Amino acid sequence: MKNKINIFWFRRDLRINDNKGLAAALSSGIPVLPVFIYDTEILNGLPDKHDRRVHYISQAISAMDAELKKYHSGIHTFYSNVTDAFEKLMARYDIEAVYCNRDYEPGAIKRDARVKKILQEQGIVLNDYKDQVIFEQSEIVKENGSPYTVYTPYAKKWRNTLSEADTKPYDINFANFYKSNENAVYNLKDIGFLYTDYMYKKPVLDAGIIKQYHQYRDYPALQHTTQLGTALRFGTISIRKCVRFALSHNEVWLSELIWREFFMQILFHFPQVVTQSFKPQYDFIPWRNNEAEFEIWCEGKTGYPIVDAGMRQLNQTGYMHNRVRMIVASFLCKHLLIDWRWGETYFAQKLNDYDLSANNGNWQWAAGCGCDAAPYFRIFNPTTQTHKFDKELLYIKQWNPEFETRLEQPIVIHDVARKRTLATYKKALMQPY
Repeated sequence: MKNKINIFWFRRDLRINDNKGLAAALSSGIPVLPVFIYDTEILNGLPDKHDRRVHYISQAISAMDAELKKYHSGIHTFYSNVTDAFEKLMARYDIEAVYCNRDYEPGAIKRDARVKKILQEQGIVLNDYKDQVIFEQSEIVKENGSPYTVYTPYAKKWRNTLSEADTKPYDINFANFYKSNENAVYNLKDIGFLYTDYMYKKPVLDAGIIKQYHQYRDYPALQHTTQLGTALRFGTISIRKCVRFALSHNEVWLSELIWREFFMQILFHFPQVVTQSFKPQYDFIPWRNNEAEFEIWCEGKTGYPIVDAGMRQLNQTGYMHNRVRMIVASFLCKHLLIDWRWGETYFAQKLNDYDLSANNGNWQWAAGCGCDAAPYFRIFNPTTQTHKFDKELLYIKQWNPEFETRLEQPIVIHDVARKRTLATYKKALMQPY
């Protein structure tokens, strides 16, 4: 006789507390087996086996597993493609239903459709829930039902729609987890990856930082940001908890959380942005795409100290301060005239907090081709940005300490690059579409 269970499938929600789909599964009256799948279709595309994100996921799963062990349960992990994992589960258990939280990326939507199909063939229901956002898909739209493509009116309606119920946490009934003493959690070696210097810590909302977020967020040397990007990406902290905290501590930080949802709904409604400019006319731009210059940018050797500091911080740590992200992205697209997709791909390989919607949205913003982007003629001057946000060169000295002794000339002169970019963009945007 197979044991009758429900399954909760962890994905971008690596926490037990305040987890909507998990709470729903545990209230079903049937023991819940928690599952995580190390999807080989994703992992095989990661060339660096010292990937900090995989290490973070592994540590988060181990932490959840240790918590569940207190209740004589645990997380069962798989290292395979998703379909094979569910075939094994269906062969071993009598599954009533599978529960999960929704994912809005195009690839995830296709994956979930495949899983739903094979489950339905066996009479198993897939129940999915909204958890990684406050408002999803078409919950915040214009009066005519079309999606917003400009942030400000979207954010206004988001705020006006928000109610106390939207941020209420979900209680977890630990008694309803499937009891098992089996140690089924893979470690990094089991899945072909190696340990890194990136340590998982339980996410913390720091009132001291968030209350002053609007004052200091643009100064990279102060590092006065929440450092919650990775936690939000992998769901080790609840968005409901973050929004509740923002409402009582800082409206500017709340606006950043709304930007996150804005880009998510853009990706959901306009999946073509994964490979195309949101504004199609911008795909006429004849990018120079000089491979040698791109490599210089990647290595942080452009001769512009703040650009080089940012790229070195990214390469060494998997993180870059948000103000500096804007500077280096603008530099790649508008000083070097290199396709924003090249930079987006490099960031996707390196960022600990990589999220497709935010990475895509912000790179298109920097290039001027996004839904609510900086105008094409807005070209950050790295020297001016340094004077404004790193006047004492503290950030530069930390990540690019030899900048004063290096002899190489800047890869391009700002005024020359600016004129070239303005002429190139203007000519491309004048073409009939």
